[in-house]
Order: sequence, then structure tokens, then C-alpha cells
Amino acid sequence: MALLQISEPGESPDPHQLKRAVGIDLGTTHSLIATVRSGIAQCLSDHDGEVLLPSAVQYHKDFTVSLGRKVIERRSIDPLNCLLSFKRWMGRGHKDVDRSASPYRFIERDGLVTIETAAGPKTAVEMSAEVLRALALRAQESLGGELDGAVITVPAYFDDAQRQATKDAATLAGIKVLRLLNEPTAAAIAYGLDQGEEGLFLVYDLGGGTFDVSLLRFSRGVFEVLSTGGDSALGGDDFDARIVQAWLSDAGLSMDTLEPSQRHQWLMLAKQAKEQLTEQEAVSLEGPAGIQYLDRSRFESITKSLLDKTLVVLRRALRDASVDPGELSAAILVGGATRMPQIRRAIESLLECPVYSHLNPDEVVAIGAALQANLLLGQRSASDDWLLLDVIPLSLGIETMGGLIEKIIPRNTTIPVSRAQEFTTFKDGQTAMSLHVVQGERELVTDCRSLARFELRGLPPLSAGAARIRVNFQVDADGLLSVSAQELSSGVHASTVVKPSYGLGDEEITRMLRDGVDHANLDMQLRALKEQQVEADRMLLAVEAALEADASLLSAEEQHAIRCAMDRLRSLAAQSDHHAIRHAIHALSHQTDNFASLRMNRAVSQALSGRRVDELAS
Repeated sequence: MALLQISEPGESPDPHQLKRAVGIDLGTTHSLIATVRSGIAQCLSDHDGEVLLPSAVQYHKDFTVSLGRKVIERRSIDPLNCLLSFKRWMGRGHKDVDRSASPYRFIERDGLVTIETAAGPKTAVEMSAEVLRALALRAQESLGGELDGAVITVPAYFDDAQRQATKDAATLAGIKVLRLLNEPTAAAIAYGLDQGEEGLFLVYDLGGGTFDVSLLRFSRGVFEVLSTGGDSALGGDDFDARIVQAWLSDAGLSMDTLEPSQRHQWLMLAKQAKEQLTEQEAVSLEGPAGIQYLDRSRFESITKSLLDKTLVVLRRALRDASVDPGELSAAILVGGATRMPQIRRAIESLLECPVYSHLNPDEVVAIGAALQANLLLGQRSASDDWLLLDVIPLSLGIETMGGLIEKIIPRNTTIPVSRAQEFTTFKDGQTAMSLHVVQGERELVTDCRSLARFELRGLPPLSAGAARIRVNFQVDADGLLSVSAQELSSGVHASTVVKPSYGLGDEEITRMLRDGVDHANLDMQLRALKEQQVEADRMLLAVEAALEADASLLSAEEQHAIRCAMDRLRSLAAQSDHHAIRHAIHALSHQTDNFASLRMNRAVSQALSGRRVDELAS
């Protein structure tokens, strides 16, 4: 008798045909890959038993590539071709990058950060693809076949361009991306499923090159992100740089005077000192300029401003979600840099709640990503009854008349999300509309970041304000945006997938949020002024058109009075008193009331001329 394989809904009917799902943590300092085996998420190691793959790439003249630890060892010999910390350049333009502390040869190409190497120009996307390709090969050898899909983590504060660059790198590496997942959210998944707790949790994620903080609520299997913040160019590397600056100052030296190989030696020495100070009170190490001494007290003093920057972001995330520190169930520390003792002390002092760090901070993000990948490929077990709700980091909107922004999707909105809003034309007979997609927290376009422009053509030539144009914003689960516009009466349609050439700089992101708060009152006043100026322009155009068509209905005195009211409105519209502009608009409207009645009477008379009463009745 043949036997039937029976399984629960959502579970694989054949355990021998499980899909190969992986989670990848593409880090600034190290990268790693994890998978779920027998319901347990675990990181995969290389042939030497190492889980961590240093995010380091070396390009050779024969176009071969070296990766990982061997690149770190060779950097002092070939500093121009051994590339590290390139995650900070993902989706970034040259103007967003500080080149002063870097030994590399930067060149201009397509607006993206590009480095000249022995194998030709290379971007951060290409470098990241090499790392992703090596991790995928490791997983294929361990799992025995091609991968079915991967969840790749990104800093929560990566903008649209940086996320797209990450996805491009995966495509270049031949990896099918199931989803881009925020790193703090991935860590929260790992801890949430590990602990089985419910409540409010804050994730503090300080890696080698990026910092993120996210506030999440765990409730009955739902992981809901309430707010997020961070700095995509702040991490353990910056702590190392502070140590080097202090040592060079003591020795009367400057970073600018060092050769690339010497810079590398100093940075590696600083990194070693930082790691040893995690367990020791003081260290003495042999360096390029002799014995270098550093104690924990001085280290914490010279890096205090970096720690304070993270705490400012942390407080903002709590404020955005309207959560008091006393409401938190726990804080979760993620990232190798959180091993520094001052980090834990600061978090415990500020939040007064339990601090979790029992899962390996280097591995927890990849583990959470693996759990999500396993779920997305339909390999749900009885313990995997959970749902993830993430958010976008910055508001998205569209430019309207007067250089104003109409925010369509506010920041910290749960994704995926689709929002639509209707707009109309400004001029009579307008047959095309230019749409400008922007990102930021201010009220004026000039204070925010341009993402994309596209045009909607073929509009019916209606009178101003008669067209109905529906603009739809869609943000997918990866945080990537697409925008479409449609004129509802004619069905004319246009759309664009937003893919800017480079992303927001870290200082620009921080400035956007800070300015959004600091300039809130001024922005509202400017918005009110712009709105009244736009309304003034609209009314002046309408009255001018009416006078050109039907001035004969008015006496010379009436025409003069209307012209005077128009001149006064024009004069005030060029000034900055929105109250005065509004009063002038009302005055012109009152002045033209009789004119409007006369035009209406003429239109009705012309429509009825020559028609019999019985025709109208029928």
C-alpha cells in the first residue's frame, strides 16, 4: 500500500525538498551568512571554521580578486587596491564622502563614488557584490545547491538610493533578493523569537561604519517598528580614527602627512587598542612611532562626542514614537562596537531597563535575516507564527505650486504602503504636468532632497482646477519607492521607479530632521505665504482672462476699480505678509462680484437665445 505524505498548511510536504533560504548581513567591517536548519538559525562558516568574512576586497592587475582576512594582511603593502569600509559609499555621490582620511584614488564616474584600482574603476556596488558572491558560494557548498533566495540587511537609515545600490550588488552577485530588511529589525526578530517576550524594545545597533536605533513593539507574534533613526556614517571606525588623531597629536604628526600604508598601520593599531580596552584598563602597543599607550579613561574622553551623537538619535526615536524610557521592556545591543563598556553604561543609565547582549552581537542580525528568509519562502513551522511591520525613515512627497511640498507618506509610516492624493492644473488649457518627487521633513523643496522627476502628458485642455490628477506613491517591503500619476477623466497615465544616482549624506539626513523641528514655525509661515501667493497668481490670471473676454460689460470706472485692486494684489503678492495678501485677494473678489454676475447673465442669455419655452420644458 502506498503511503501519503501529510503535512500542516504552510509546511513543506517533503523535508528533503526544503528551499535553501539564507540571511545575509552585509556589514561595514564584517559580513556573514546564516540559514535555518531543523528550526534553528545558525551562521555558516568557511573552510577554516570562521563565521565572519572581513568586508575587504583587493583588486589585482590580472583582474583577479582577493577577499577577507588576506586583504587585511596585505593592506600595508598594497593600500591603494585593498579596499575596506566601502559600505559607507553605497548609493553615495562624491560630494557626500570625506576623502581626507582615505588613501584611495577617487575618480568621477556617473555621479557615484568610484575608486581607481589595478583592475580599473570600481564602485561600492561592485565591491559589495564580490563579498556577497563569496558568501553565497559558502552557503551553496554548505547547503548542497543553488540558493532559492536571500534576505539582505541594511541600516535602517539607508535611503532609497542606498537600498537600491544594495539590491544592485546582490543582482550583480547572482543572488535573488527576497527582501531588504533593516538591521535593527532583524536583530529584534532574533531576540524576540529567542526570548518569546512581549512589550516595547529599543534596538541600539552600532557597527563598524553605521549606527541605527529602532523602537519596536512585540505583541502576539507581530513585530511592529514604531520609529527609527540613525547615522549611516558613524560607527566603530570613527572611534578608531579618534584614537589615531590623539596618538598623532601626541607625536606632533598629522594624518595628512602620512603615506597610505602608514595610515593603515595606525588605524589597525587603534583598532587593536580599542578591542583590548574592552577587557583591560590600559594598553601599551608597539606602533610606527614607538610604544603607544592608551587607558580606558582617555579613550572614553576622546570618543565621548561620538557616543553622545548616538544618544541624541536614541532620544529622538523615543520622542517620535511618544514613548517614555520607563515604558521599555528592554534594550537590545547589536553590532561589534557595542562591546565597548561605555556603550552599555550609557544605555543602562539613560533607559533604566534590562540590556540584552547575550546573543552574539556580530551574528544576531544575520540570524534574524535567516529567520525572515525562511518564512518568506513558505517554510513556516508551528513556532513561526509571526508578522513583521517595518517603517520608512524619511517623509516622501511631491512639489506643488510655489515650491511647496505636499507630504504623501510621512516618515515612520509602516511599509509596505500605498498612498494616493489628487492634484489639479494651475492654468487654463494645461495639457502637461511635471511631477517632482522629493524626500525630507521641511516645507519647501529647496530644503529637501530631490529624488526623481517625470511628466504626465496628453491631459485634456480643461479650465484651471477642472482636471483631476491622482498621484500614487508605493513603497515596497524593501523601502523602495515607485510613483504613478493618472488624469481620471481621460485615463492618461505616467509612472516612474525612483532610482536616484546617489543617496542622502549622513550629515544631510541629520540636518533634515533637526531642521524640521528647529524651523517648524518658520516653515509654516513660509508655507502660508507661498499658498497665498499661488492663490493670488491664480486669481489674477482668471480676472485678466475675464477682462480680455468681456470688458465691454463694464463701465470705464468699473474697469479702473478692478485694475486698481489687481495692481494692489500684485504689489502685496511680492511681499512677505500673507495676511495682507489674503485681504487683497478678498478685496479683488468683492470688486469682481458684479462683473461675475454680468458674465453669468450674458452666458445664460446666449444659451437661451432663439429657443422656445416648450423646448426648454422638454
